[in-house]
Amino acid sequence: MGRTQHTGRIKLPMRPDTKLWVSKRPFGLGLTKPHHIRDTMKAAWDNRDNLAYAYRILTQGVCDGCALGVSGLYDQTLEGPHLCTTRLNVLRLNTMPAISERLLHADIEELRKLSSAELRRLGRLPYPVVRERGEMRFRRLSWDEALTRIADKARAVDPKSIAFYLTGRGITNETYYAAAKAARWIGTNNIDNASRICHSPSKTALKRSIGVGASTCSYKDWIGADVLVFWGSVAANNQPVSTKYMYAAKRRGTRIIVINPYREPAMDGYWIPSIPESAMFGTKLADDFYQVNIGGDIAFMHGVIKTWFQMEEERPGSAIDHAFVERHAHGYEELRAHVQQQPWELLESSSGLSRERIREFATLLAEARTGVFVWSMGLTQHRFGTDNISQVANLALLRGFLGREHCGLMPIRGHSGVQGSGEMGADPFSLPGGEFSPEDAERLERLWGFKLPDWQGDIVGVSLENALLPEGHERKLKLFYTSGGNFLETMPDPASVKASLEAVELRVHQDIVLNSSALLDAAEEVILLPAMTRYEQPGGGTSTSTERMVYYSPEIQGPRIAEARAEWDIFGELAARVRTEGAEASAVRFRDAAAIRAEIALAAPYYRGIERLGKRGDVFQWGGAWLCEDGECPTPDGKAKLIPVELPELRKAEGRFYATTRRGKQFNSMIYGEKDSFNGADRYDVLIHPEDAGALSIREGEAIVVYNRGGVFHGRAKLAPVAPGNIELFWPEGNVLFAAGQYEPFAGIPEYNASVAVERADTFHALKDAKYVEKRVEELETDVPE
Repeated sequence: MGRTQHTGRIKLPMRPDTKLWVSKRPFGLGLTKPHHIRDTMKAAWDNRDNLAYAYRILTQGVCDGCALGVSGLYDQTLEGPHLCTTRLNVLRLNTMPAISERLLHADIEELRKLSSAELRRLGRLPYPVVRERGEMRFRRLSWDEALTRIADKARAVDPKSIAFYLTGRGITNETYYAAAKAARWIGTNNIDNASRICHSPSKTALKRSIGVGASTCSYKDWIGADVLVFWGSVAANNQPVSTKYMYAAKRRGTRIIVINPYREPAMDGYWIPSIPESAMFGTKLADDFYQVNIGGDIAFMHGVIKTWFQMEEERPGSAIDHAFVERHAHGYEELRAHVQQQPWELLESSSGLSRERIREFATLLAEARTGVFVWSMGLTQHRFGTDNISQVANLALLRGFLGREHCGLMPIRGHSGVQGSGEMGADPFSLPGGEFSPEDAERLERLWGFKLPDWQGDIVGVSLENALLPEGHERKLKLFYTSGGNFLETMPDPASVKASLEAVELRVHQDIVLNSSALLDAAEEVILLPAMTRYEQPGGGTSTSTERMVYYSPEIQGPRIAEARAEWDIFGELAARVRTEGAEASAVRFRDAAAIRAEIALAAPYYRGIERLGKRGDVFQWGGAWLCEDGECPTPDGKAKLIPVELPELRKAEGRFYATTRRGKQFNSMIYGEKDSFNGADRYDVLIHPEDAGALSIREGEAIVVYNRGGVFHGRAKLAPVAPGNIELFWPEGNVLFAAGQYEPFAGIPEYNASVAVERADTFHALKDAKYVEKRVEELETDVPE
């Protein structure tokens, strides 16, 4: 871990810089852009019945939106207040009253007519309810009845047929830890979380490359770095407060580069509401865009490294930091031999970029003394996601961009607190403070006082698929307990997910609102449990940001849902009811949140200090300002590893496109508007390059059909600056095109990319007979075999 401590907030420059302005039109009038003032007023109107409470949440609590770690209105990076529309959109989940009994107990078919956005607006879950198979309405339960039913079921089935899942919905470290402990006490290792579905390749790759699976630097390191690279990440859209850091970086001379198939308008220019100059005239963020093919990042990075080796032959020391590599890394010669055998023609066709453009980027990095690489799901959610991140690590190691100021590797998180989920052990591959290994299991058994199950748990996608296993199979999923989450709208192939969810005997949805998945049938029964928000949690709670800052968020006085309970308390009581034998049963229940923090400090030694957090504003950063400080990595010999990465096969027949998804006006799967604030697209628009559309005789706004062996998507063409041969759809609407059961081999992340055919809707329907799609897919199918 690092020795240097974070040095605190810095000031923004006061004088404007007209060179960074997007437009001289005040507030970007007439341009397609977010309307922050209007959205703020809308949030105030939506919360008008609880404005005082909403204000206290914003000014006292730690943000439950993205994982930048804004505490109240301030963070540890910049002076001045920070507030974004993402946080304002989530705010109503915390202030709205309970759903009325008339609506909660309405006919299930009437509720199913509502979208998840409409269900969310009905109000908070007020008390436990149950719906048995064949019943058309939810019935009220007492907490004792609900937990008794769940505990009885857990005792009656094999622990391997039980699975838990925790979403990123404002969940605290205390809840993740209590759930991880409760699951193991109950006897199952099938526990998973939202972070692993998004960033497991990041953790896996960083662990094997540098020995630690977290961001090695802080947001402050963006400001003053020579180059800041966003790779498959649209931070301006998904983490809006980060635009303030980008503005500060631009004012310090940092060059911002975006590598993404789509020239994202949010990264081109952004109106930052908390900076007067930017709020008026906008700020140009990206200096350049490199529009790689979907899945072409490894080829692009191979080209960069290959260029560096050529530069070294021409002038030694011009591209690679040999002193750093010799002192702090293994595998240089193996990597060089592997990269040099890659033919340029293949690297160009796979990446979608010319040798000249690749050399531009390689030269930029070679001339930079410092650099930070930031990435998100554009790199991770591939069947080769871990290799993508290992390639990014290779670039950083060859340039020595590790363990010092303005340098680092940052998997930016999309949810508040999810960095802590695996660190708390809510993960089939992790235990609190360590991995799922015999050594860590023995360590936890000594602390917890009971034997842990010694079999490997399943990732949540596999757990869901296990619901369809034949009767008698020990891993047939019979009890699925999910804290938040809506797999019907977040996982590939919604139809197969629906079949799996309905095959589970008992499904428990612990949440604050209704969503579409909670309304599905179950083989026996569905139970809904009302949870508290983080701001209602007695004794407060903590969350860990992307940069490893552990923030304390206090309990905030305000209205309460009478029967809602702290999630950590629910998990503890359930576990104690499932297994009551021995004095150890009391060990899975905690008297208060402070007791959980005290135990976390023992279970995860690098979290020592969490036990001292107890009042508003308390925060510490585990690991210091930089992990791997001075190049010293937490590996057996203190050195990093350069890893030769194979080029993924991305064959594509004529007439096929690579398809992926992007986020619009939403927070995770919670959609807050039908129109994208940055490009004016609606939820069923398909972003396609004008030349590709022209070749198919498709005009702007025309109805089109996108299809493959996975499914069929009906939408409209939106001409946009997407890399030719690629299309983008909105998520989760586009999930029908992605096949279930395709997981990255090292980290188990689902694949959210596919090869598809695109046709005009009139052509598709005119030619379509019973076997048209099947025949066309068979003709064009070139997907890599599993």
